[in-house]
Amino acid sequence: MKVLAAGDLHGDQLLVRKLAEKAEKEKVDLVVLCGDITKADESTENMIGPFVNKNKKVLLIPGNHETVATADFLADLYGITNLHGYSVKMGDVGFFGCGSANVGLFRLEEGEIYSILKKAFNPIKDLKVKIMVTHVHPSKSIMEKLSSFVPGSDGVRKAVEKLKPDILFCSHVHEAEGMEEIIGGTRVINVGRGGKVLEI
Repeated sequence: MKVLAAGDLHGDQLLVRKLAEKAEKEKVDLVVLCGDITKADESTENMIGPFVNKNKKVLLIPGNHETVATADFLADLYGITNLHGYSVKMGDVGFFGCGSANVGLFRLEEGEIYSILKKAFNPIKDLKVKIMVTHVHPSKSIMEKLSSFVPGSDGVRKAVEKLKPDILFCSHVHEAEGMEEIIGGTRVINVGRGGKVLEI
């Protein structure tokens, strides 16, 4: 399976068109959007359509710039999946997620973040490959050190340590775009605005 994961689009229609072209050129099977699709819960126009128009499956989660309701609206409008609190099975690969963050306009408490991830994980826990999708990065990570005002999440960190996903896609810290690190056995990737193509 080939995946294009990206985040922090912030209503940038030109960026979305470029990412959709990248998805087509790379022949990806799936596009994963790691939140902050809009800016302050506005500018939803043409943020998903370019991917759907190229016949790409899309999973998304809300960031701290949009509500779960906005993510649900986009999912319903385009026939895609809002992964916030849910999981999706694609063969032997399971995706599960939690959107929002511990800071910003639309935030969650750390305990909520972990509980949502644990609930979403249960249906896919026995699959061969498990991929966690969040907006915010784990606390005590290298990514956290690149920003003085965007803390990592203790809830995400706990989920990484307890649930042990193979891969974590996140975004949130723009300065950490493209950065990868290993926590336990989990490959943590800040996919960023430019997106990351991965063979799974």
